[in-house]
Amino acid sequence: MQTAIPEFDRAHLLVAGDVMLDRYWQGPTSRISPEAPVPVVRIQKDETRPGGAANVALNIAALGGHAHLLGVVGRDETAQKLREALELKRVQPDFVESIGRPTITKLRILSRNQQLIRLDFEESLSQIGAFDREAYLLRYRIALANAQVVILSDYGKGTLADAAELVKLAREAGRAVLVDPKGSDWRAYQGATLITPNLTELEAVVGPCPDEATIVAKGSKLRDELGLEALLVTRSEQGMTLLVPGHEPLHLPTEAREVFDVTGAGDTVIATFGAALAAGHDFAHAARVANLAAGIVVGKLGTATVSTAELARAISRTHEDDGAVLVEDELLERVAAARAQGQVVVMTNGCFDLLHVGHVRYLEAARKLGDVLIVAVNDDASVKRLKGPTRPLNKVADRMRMLAALKCVDWVVPFAEDTPQRLVGSVLPDLLVKGGDYKPEQVAGYAEVTANGGQVVILDFYAGYSTTGIIERARS
Repeated sequence: MQTAIPEFDRAHLLVAGDVMLDRYWQGPTSRISPEAPVPVVRIQKDETRPGGAANVALNIAALGGHAHLLGVVGRDETAQKLREALELKRVQPDFVESIGRPTITKLRILSRNQQLIRLDFEESLSQIGAFDREAYLLRYRIALANAQVVILSDYGKGTLADAAELVKLAREAGRAVLVDPKGSDWRAYQGATLITPNLTELEAVVGPCPDEATIVAKGSKLRDELGLEALLVTRSEQGMTLLVPGHEPLHLPTEAREVFDVTGAGDTVIATFGAALAAGHDFAHAARVANLAAGIVVGKLGTATVSTAELARAISRTHEDDGAVLVEDELLERVAAARAQGQVVVMTNGCFDLLHVGHVRYLEAARKLGDVLIVAVNDDASVKRLKGPTRPLNKVADRMRMLAALKCVDWVVPFAEDTPQRLVGSVLPDLLVKGGDYKPEQVAGYAEVTANGGQVVILDFYAGYSTTGIIERARS
């Protein structure tokens, strides 16, 4: 069944739950503190991102949907930063202030893409008087009028202590209610439309689920006990399972190509599922789209979002086995993700009209210089200008597909100019590789790469192999 991108701009959702601010301090570390056996991190980057239920709302907005976010914050500067960050991303923040309690903040200190420690600044909101619950319920009732779907994002911080009441009000108003659950007692979510536990959370409630048959049996029983319309279990590298009464279980394999960070993946799943549902799609289609979105977001650092353009490319790749053949925008996204993981990016280029063993050996040598190899390929018009009116023998799509099939090649991208200088300047690889008797400064892109701190490497061609020679032998 082909997956289509929902019209997310038709989706209006109310997100209620625990909002927080995620902070990331990043920098290099090269020594141990003389005061204690801990690394010294020299902070060079301070980044803030909305987290918790706020990240759910951001994911909806990133898809083009409309998100009204109801949460509780402190009367502090952090709350103002959170508001500004959300408004910048077209999320409508609607906050009740808690006097004397800070806005929840999670500070992560990272070095070399490794999290060294996390510091949490928070106080529970579950106590009576922690915030004005009547004001919260009033705002919730008002926001319901304009929402098609409600998402309750429970992080166990106390904002959703009245979850049963919120579910009841939404269902009475005829709204679908999706819940990202917390804890081991889910009776408060009784009557919701759907809940989205991960496998660990499900097992904490129903017991061990060592295989799909057990997940289906215990999950279906729990769904019926809670009066849900569906249950969606996210299963990490095993994908996800959707259980809907009267339908066969839908087991979706993971769509992740690279898993870098699972932080916030559950937020992306429930946000995408909810937005697809609000746009008029059924549970199965919403689950497929959410599964694709999860596969994208786990390849990013920290709490992140997914765009409709990324979803469109992921959908196209599910129907075509051309995951290594990219357009320029896709390539730049992949390069950014590779750099975030500390990978060394190598790039080369050529026509590759007839792929031969000389090419293969050259590309294998280039790949050994780093972690990922990009091959930029002249398009057909460019080859004709360079090689004459009888070339190329093979169209650019066929040439790129052949290259992509080589295990030493990670990504293939076309370019239309006579040289790849502009493309190289956009990618800025760590190593720019060229074969032949060139001097490094003669290679297109040399100035851009070296100015960025990269290197140009000249590799020897393997003698006796050339496309021109092969053509001449064939003609004779």
